[in-house]
Amino acid sequence: MNRYKKWLIVALFISAASIALVVGLTFNSETIEALRTIKLEYILAAALFHVLSYFLWGARTRAMCNALGYKVNYLKIVEIVISSVFAAAITPSSAGGEPVRIHMLHLNGVPIGKATAIAVGERLLDASLIFASLPFALYIMRDLLSNPKLDAALLTANILAFIILIFFIYGLWKPEKVKFITHRITRRLAPLLGKRTDTSISHFTEQVDKEIDLFHESIRVFISEGRKGLLWGITFTFLFWVVEFYQLVLILMGLSQTPSVLVVFAAQVLIAIIIVVPATPGASGVAELGAASIFSVFVNAHLIGVTVIAWRALTYHMNFFLGGLMSLKVIKDMDLIKKMIGNSTELQRLPEKDI
Repeated sequence: MNRYKKWLIVALFISAASIALVVGLTFNSETIEALRTIKLEYILAAALFHVLSYFLWGARTRAMCNALGYKVNYLKIVEIVISSVFAAAITPSSAGGEPVRIHMLHLNGVPIGKATAIAVGERLLDASLIFASLPFALYIMRDLLSNPKLDAALLTANILAFIILIFFIYGLWKPEKVKFITHRITRRLAPLLGKRTDTSISHFTEQVDKEIDLFHESIRVFISEGRKGLLWGITFTFLFWVVEFYQLVLILMGLSQTPSVLVVFAAQVLIAIIIVVPATPGASGVAELGAASIFSVFVNAHLIGVTVIAWRALTYHMNFFLGGLMSLKVIKDMDLIKKMIGNSTELQRLPEKDI
């Protein structure tokens, strides 16, 4: 909990500092005039679109669970999604979201290996769509962007993401090799983690092997008899990103701008590529400054700071608020369940005459 608290503070501080810098460099009398005429109904619509994205994400997760033969209540899955975005928002490269979803899916009857396949499969679907869209985004933005530093950042992000993708595909192709590497790493790290017996290490590696087999089998199911679920996953992934990207269009309309939908979507594809790599919690700092740089090619200078604030508030800080509330609810429900189980156990232990 202390680690999460630290990440939360760091994420909010970096994000706030970055936004303050952007606003300080772009705020003027024209900004004040624009704020007086802001159309709040468009901002509200953008917020509702972000809420809708949770339900689309939940629909994708449910479709992929169904493809593997596991029925999980839809609203429970939406609850899992909203809880996971909080963890994603406070961890580097949003890496904390997957473990939360995996754990909570497991609590709802999905084996760890298959829950891992679902969570990683979702990330692969997201990555595949974003990277498939990149050539079109660069083509649309070709005459608008001429920043060598931005080009270098995009190239670096692409290379690193491509390397990760290659290693992942290799792992799917050669699961036995992954097991071998896992065993080697486990035996090397065991002495550093304290006294470990050969039996405990062997038990751990057996569990890892079992989950790798389950994961590999789940991927096989997705591309064979689970194709229908995978197709639904692709469909919901497309709808999810359309809804997420359209929020910026609504924000700009609320600021009396007339943006090109294609340009706005292309810009956000580039931002999504850039924030893949950063090690800051939730890509704080990089997202705000990168967005300000890219938005500057189609947003009036005096509105860049306001646009970044609204965009980041809806797509990032809103995850803090709703995700945090949902996480508290989940923790409270789990404590209540544990208490009920504990009371039930105590009743069973009492002599019949005392009950």
